[in-house]
Amino acid sequence: MTIILKIRKDNPEKVLVKQAALIIKEGGLVAFPTETVYGLGADAFNSKAVEKIFEAKERPASKALIAHIADKKDVYKLSREVPKEAEMLMNKFWPGPLTIILKKSKIVPDAATAGLDTIAIRMPAHNVALALIREAKTPIAAPSANISGMPSPTDAEQVIEYMMGKIDVIIDSGDTDIGVASTVLDMTVNPPLILRQGALSKEEIEMVLKDNNEKPDKRGKA
Repeated sequence: MTIILKIRKDNPEKVLVKQAALIIKEGGLVAFPTETVYGLGADAFNSKAVEKIFEAKERPASKALIAHIADKKDVYKLSREVPKEAEMLMNKFWPGPLTIILKKSKIVPDAATAGLDTIAIRMPAHNVALALIREAKTPIAAPSANISGMPSPTDAEQVIEYMMGKIDVIIDSGDTDIGVASTVLDMTVNPPLILRQGALSKEEIEMVLKDNNEKPDKRGKA
């Protein structure tokens, strides 16, 4: 049975956020809003919970997930190597629609990264998402809350269509602000490589990196 929680975007109700966060802590799945699209989240450090995401989405286990955080300090827990350029981008665009790929630390389970030596991280710019992550006290691994191959949901009604009966909680906070997925930037290569062009443009990224002569390459889409 899936519970639907209507939570205000501007001033999230703490009691409802705690209810959803408890599900995350207990290894359940929660669909939640971000400024880009709705995500399907689980405790990033709980391999069994993360595996449920793949099952609910019918997603290949070979596709890594994004770890959503609410504090930049968590980047240094999740990654063993944070380049200066990554810090510059974090300071400029977080919270926001930029996902950065870094070398992962040993504490990150393989389930969340598809066995890769890297981890994708972002800090969403949405009050409900940030409140949920803080209350759960863990990074939340989350792809979009859709069935693989279907359009990413930008409102709770779409999530309900995809996920009702498959997950524990769907948070309804109305429409997302952007409606386009985050830009994914691989910072483990030189120059940095855009793996998915999303809400943040290559030009915006270049403006931050130009002082370091690090212009991102754009060869394809993940």
